[in-house]
Amino acid sequence: MSVESGEFIAIRGRSGSGKSTLLNILGLLERPDCGEYVLSGRAVASLSESARAVLRNREIGFVFQLPALLPRATARENVELPLIYAGATRRERRHRAESALDRVGLSDRIRHYPNQLSGGEQQRVAIARALVNDPALILADEPTGALDSVTSDQILSLFQDLHREGRTIIIVTHGAEVARRVERQITLHDGKIIKDDAAPNEGPKPDDLILSEKL
Repeated sequence: MSVESGEFIAIRGRSGSGKSTLLNILGLLERPDCGEYVLSGRAVASLSESARAVLRNREIGFVFQLPALLPRATARENVELPLIYAGATRRERRHRAESALDRVGLSDRIRHYPNQLSGGEQQRVAIARALVNDPALILADEPTGALDSVTSDQILSLFQDLHREGRTIIIVTHGAEVARRVERQITLHDGKIIKDDAAPNEGPKPDDLILSEKL
């Protein structure tokens, strides 16, 4: 499996097919049992946990089905969290968090707490948090699964806008509507890729994300 910089991909399959496991491997949350994983030109499978944590913070943004926001922190403070781990100054954290919230249309909600935001607004905060470190890769696990159809459409439109800006986005989904909005679909069954509608190319580029199995 090879993912080029700037692709917008949906990973589909039945429950238990391996979607979340694949996403966790891509997000450096789990290690593959065999094979090789190259992220932005760097083999990462054998890195130490601390090195993986640093790389995960710098290179990967996560969006989950539930926003998982800190209830006693404002929208801006929630978005600042990855920057705290990255060692950014307080001034830099504030500026970058506000810019990220503005990017997702929440510049007027920066001082609101999660219980003062709608479900869609909370998910936008989560997306801003994923964007704030300018990651090479955004991973989303059923990001619209807990939202109504109108709000889901708004969130998917935001992902499409981010893709048009050149972001690399991989979404795990059961929804056909979500899959229709991406440019490539990968289908899993029992841990194996059974379908990949990517157009043939000349091979991976140096900045590709690559996950391969050595047989």
